[in-house]
Amino acid sequence: DLSALSAQAVSIVGARAATAYGAHVAGDLAIETAERSFTVVSGGAYGIDAAAHRGALAADRPTVAVLAGGIDRLYPQGNKDLLRRITERGVVVTEAAPACTPTKSRFLVRNRLIAALSRGTVVVEAALRSGSLNTARWARDLSRHVMGVPGPVTSRLSAGVHQLLRQPEAVLVTDAAEVVEQLSPVGTGLAAAKRGPVHVQDGLDLRSLQLLDAVPKFSGASTISIAGVAGLRHDDVVSRLDELRSLGLVIVEEGRWRLS
Repeated sequence: DLSALSAQAVSIVGARAATAYGAHVAGDLAIETAERSFTVVSGGAYGIDAAAHRGALAADRPTVAVLAGGIDRLYPQGNKDLLRRITERGVVVTEAAPACTPTKSRFLVRNRLIAALSRGTVVVEAALRSGSLNTARWARDLSRHVMGVPGPVTSRLSAGVHQLLRQPEAVLVTDAAEVVEQLSPVGTGLAAAKRGPVHVQDGLDLRSLQLLDAVPKFSGASTISIAGVAGLRHDDVVSRLDELRSLGLVIVEEGRWRLS
């Protein structure tokens, strides 16, 4: 049932001559969005499209392939087995009449359907004149979400995505959680904030950090010496050193302090 599958769907599109990076990202996005109950829609082509379809199938979820030719003309030939698997586990759909061959104009029309069948379109890799950017424009015109995955600034296959991401309607995404956040109702499906490693000293105030910088790493120093280097009062240094020792950041040996 196409209407049921497209009720909560995401389009993942990109370059046919995808890099290993692009195929990996597209596959991961497809697997993880499919596991979150989103139908993956794409164009059945080589590269990013195929990676997206395979990702959804790997998650044992349905996927939708939109063809540019007739339903009896599974294209491209090299993806026939993949498209047959999609017919068994999802839907292959086209606006073209049977026996119609894929043409450039039909691919552009096909892009409109890909955008229309989903809540939003993610472009993984695209050169500056990529058909995937046409799909993104259709998504924008149809008031769908437009997303792009950045790549190396030196990569020709990411140049179109980077240009897309300079547009106000496009949102940069790096994983499935961020895609789902864009496609979910406001205030729901929020992606967890990305944070770096947490260190004990992250919770210290400015003066304690100033003191920690003044404690020698190898040979111990007296509290008076450390106070002079840190530029802090001696009584303040003594109390703060005890606090730093309780956190495991410094040690004292025979009255001399050093980093642990």
